[in-house]
Amino acid sequence: VQLQASGGGLVQAGGSLRLSCAASGRTISSIAMAWFRQAPGNYREFVARKNGGGNTWYADSVQGRFTISGDSAKNMVYLQMNSLKPEDSAVYYCAAGSLYSSNVRSESEYSSWGQGTQVTVSS
Repeated sequence: VQLQASGGGLVQAGGSLRLSCAASGRTISSIAMAWFRQAPGNYREFVARKNGGGNTWYADSVQGRFTISGDSAKNMVYLQMNSLKPEDSAVYYCAAGSLYSSNVRSESEYSSWGQGTQVTVSS
């Protein structure tokens, strides 16, 4: 699976951004798609995941503020980010993996990664 992430940028705290991830090589309905992020000096951390069947998972830190969704017709996955905080600043990566996972929050469950898009939230 090839992934291309886009949509990052600079936004003020409290604002919103929508990240997009274009997938090719497999249909998103047949795989799991996820978003991770990595801030400087930190490990890459799980943000959200969506299975082809529609089940979703979120990190506690973004629950209620972020929404992961998909458009099968366009083979795209999105991350709608609302009520952004400075601590949300990071490079965001989309990732693809198997529908069947023992730990959906682990990087090792995802075999394909996009190039990352920078999100900066100013206070």
